[in-house]
Amino acid sequence: MATDRLGDMRLFVETAAAGSLSAAGRKLGLSAAAASARLIKLESALRARLFHRSTRQLRLTEEGRVYLAHCEIALRAIDDAEAALQAGQQAVRGKLRISASADFGRNLLNDWLEEFSAAHPDLKIALTLSDSLSNLLHDDIDLAIRFGRPQDGALVARHLAPNWRVLCASPDYIARRGAPRTPEDLARHDFIVLVTAAGPLNQFHFIKNETAASFTVPLERAWETNDGALARQWAIAGHGIARKTIWDAADDLRAGRLKVLLPDYRVSEDGVHAVFHGTRYMAPRVRRLLDFLVARFADAGAALTRDFDIEAGRPRQPPDVTDPVAQACAR
Repeated sequence: MATDRLGDMRLFVETAAAGSLSAAGRKLGLSAAAASARLIKLESALRARLFHRSTRQLRLTEEGRVYLAHCEIALRAIDDAEAALQAGQQAVRGKLRISASADFGRNLLNDWLEEFSAAHPDLKIALTLSDSLSNLLHDDIDLAIRFGRPQDGALVARHLAPNWRVLCASPDYIARRGAPRTPEDLARHDFIVLVTAAGPLNQFHFIKNETAASFTVPLERAWETNDGALARQWAIAGHGIARKTIWDAADDLRAGRLKVLLPDYRVSEDGVHAVFHGTRYMAPRVRRLLDFLVARFADAGAALTRDFDIEAGRPRQPPDVTDPVAQACAR
């Protein structure tokens, strides 16, 4: 193996990610000529062409795709090994790459990350907000906060707190259009629908007294967005009925900006989970953040179950605004 084959592999992986050899070279501190020479040397050593080249772009060949998959595994293993050597120092430093849904990430999670980073000034945060499930391997995410449990067997999900979803609308919308009493009544209403990479989330399922019901929102009757935070703003503005997790809606329900609809119809949920790689070494910064979030979710989850009826999603009673746990969950 050439003396700097690992460097060549990193250049190759960065080039594949950026779609540009010059951009990858700049990231690694190489001139365009040096980067080109190293890639040609790597292809010669492998006796395989890794990219289709044109004046506008680079595209991986079939051999390049195969080599890329193995390079990513090898380089990740080396990075994990180096992190393991530093584990004894228990240093909370470096960059934490986190993924969360848009509404939750902008609000409660961001407040918690501010608190965590203030206690660890050598730490940097990279927060990806998306209402679609992230591919933790390809997106290079250390920890994702997700509502529900992932189906990928390579990922580990740690339960953090209970969760349930509510149909909700603003008092203004309800005053204008009335409140539905059954799922069938939803046919005469307008909606706000969240759209993910897998498609629109316009199918609602309900259970009452062990009897199941469902309703599919006609998209011609809906405002659509791929941003959960914007969906919440539209609901408050009175544009229609939205389906939100209790974590995203709790503050607005407490304040009266939104009201729960069909409270007697519920849907079982898997809860909130921290999702991470099952085979990857967990760096001290990730472990420390996970422990921190477990404690914060425990406090905030206790406030939710105290203030809301889990079965119905409706507020039990106005919360004590002097209570620090209620304040933490309502921020």
